[in-house]
Amino acid sequence: MRQCVTSCLSIDTTNTEGKCIKMVPLVKIHPDNPQARLINQAAALLRGGGVIVYPTDTAYGLGCTLSNRKGVDRIIQIRQLSANHRFSILCPDLAEIAHYARVDNATYRLLRRFLPGPYTFVLEATRDVPKNILPRRKTIGLRIPGHSICLALLQAVGEPLLSATVRLPQDETVLNDPEEIHKRLASQVDMVIDSGILLSEPSTVVDLTGDAPVILRSGAGDPNVFM
Repeated sequence: MRQCVTSCLSIDTTNTEGKCIKMVPLVKIHPDNPQARLINQAAALLRGGGVIVYPTDTAYGLGCTLSNRKGVDRIIQIRQLSANHRFSILCPDLAEIAHYARVDNATYRLLRRFLPGPYTFVLEATRDVPKNILPRRKTIGLRIPGHSICLALLQAVGEPLLSATVRLPQDETVLNDPEEIHKRLASQVDMVIDSGILLSEPSTVVDLTGDAPVILRSGAGDPNVFM
């Protein structure tokens, strides 16, 4: 196998049949003290229209920026999702959530109690949610993951991320080993961040659009606190 193009972020090689193969990096980032240089590399990929795999406080996620329509299409293709799949929107703080969702005082107090954390909250969307990304969507799922790498990445990108858990169509469980994820997705994404083996459970989804919280999916966050 010979090298055909080299850059700081990826290497293209050719196999024995002469076909060019994209080899994206598996980047090890410290889970508690993320290296700024590596975070900035990942953020640059995202701002440039890339799709990457990154850790959250629950599982690894496939993500792109909120404004990246082509990135959304790539994630849908990788996961073989329906066009109306409900993505999570990852935000760095509560102020950003209030920009994209209607949050009254009671809801704000509840969000402040449980975020950052392993919960996704379904809220009524504002007009600031891009219609070309989430068409005809009156509600959206938002979360603030309690993971240093993910929070640093959100701050560096300067824009929320659309996210889907790394669960491939042929699998019954979530992929939680970054080396296995890299092996299986290296030709379909632009970077895989390695933060070690994570949980194999997605976030707990709580609908806050009604008079009382409704659990839509039980996951890593304790659902009993809302019952």
